[in-house]
Amino acid sequence: MNTTQTGILSDLPPFSRYLTFSLHSPEELKQCLNELINLVDGENLVLGLGQSLILQLGGKLDGLRQFPALTAKGIDIPSTPTALWCWIRGNDRGEIFHQSRLLELLLSPTFGLDDCIDSFTFDSNRDLSGYEDGTENPQGEDAIKTAIVQNLGNGLDGSSFVAVQKWLHDFDTFDAMSTETQDDAIGRHINDNEEFEEAPEAAHVKRSAQENFNPEAFMLRRSMPWAEGLTGGLNFVAFGQTFDAFEAVLNRMSGNEDGIPDALFKFTRPLTGSYFWCPPIKDGELDLSAIDL
Repeated sequence: MNTTQTGILSDLPPFSRYLTFSLHSPEELKQCLNELINLVDGENLVLGLGQSLILQLGGKLDGLRQFPALTAKGIDIPSTPTALWCWIRGNDRGEIFHQSRLLELLLSPTFGLDDCIDSFTFDSNRDLSGYEDGTENPQGEDAIKTAIVQNLGNGLDGSSFVAVQKWLHDFDTFDAMSTETQDDAIGRHINDNEEFEEAPEAAHVKRSAQENFNPEAFMLRRSMPWAEGLTGGLNFVAFGQTFDAFEAVLNRMSGNEDGIPDALFKFTRPLTGSYFWCPPIKDGELDLSAIDL
C-alpha cells in the first residue's frame, strides 16, 4: 500500500529549511537518486521532483506541469522551475543545518544548489505582517482529500503536488499603512483575526476565499515566514491533488479574472514560483514506480 510523506500532513515544525536544486550532470543521476531515496523519510525530510527532472529520467507524470508566469497591471508573478525541492523539518536549527550540508554533499555534483531558505513559526502561525496565516486550512480527513492523490493506482496514490513561492514583504510600505488600511488589505482585524462582514473587493480574503470558486479551490497550506538579514517574507507552500485550485486562486489574486488585484500586492510580491510532485512512500522508501524507477 502506498502512503504519504507524513511531513505533508503533520503540523508545522518550529524550524524548516527549504532547498531547491538544478540538475547539472545527469550522467550519474539514477545512482544519486537511489542514494537520496535512502535519506528521505518523508517526515523530517519531504522531497519533491520537478518536471525537468522527471523528463530527464525519461518519465512522464500526468498532472505535473510548469508553474504559470502571470502578468497583470503592475504585477509580475514569475515562474522559476527547478529540478528538486527538499523540505527539512525539525526542532533544532543546528541539526537542520547539518542535515542540509549532508544533503548538498550527497547531491553534488549531480545537482547544484539554487536556493536555501530558512523558515520558522512566528507567534502561533502568523505571517511576519502579524496576520494569522492559513486560517482556512482543511483538517483531518478533509486535509487528506484536499492534498493527497487517491484512487489513481499504485505509484500515484499517496503522492501530492506542491506549489512553492518565495514572497518578499516591503515592511517600510506596510508599516506606513494605518492599521485600518492594513486590515482592509487582508480583510481581517489583526487584533482578533475576525473577518470583516463586508470586506473590500480587493481584500485578500475576498480574492482567495477558497469556497467562493467553482469548483471550490481548497489547498493544504504549509507556509512559513522566512528572514535573512533585515529582509523577510513568506515561503508559500500549498499541497493539492492537482494544481487546479492553486492556479484558480492565483489568477484571481492577480486581477486577471475581473480586473481587481489582491491588495497584498501593495506590500509584498513573489520572487519565485515552482511546481513539484511529492512521491508516495512504499515499504518505508520513496516509491518512484510512477516514473518507472
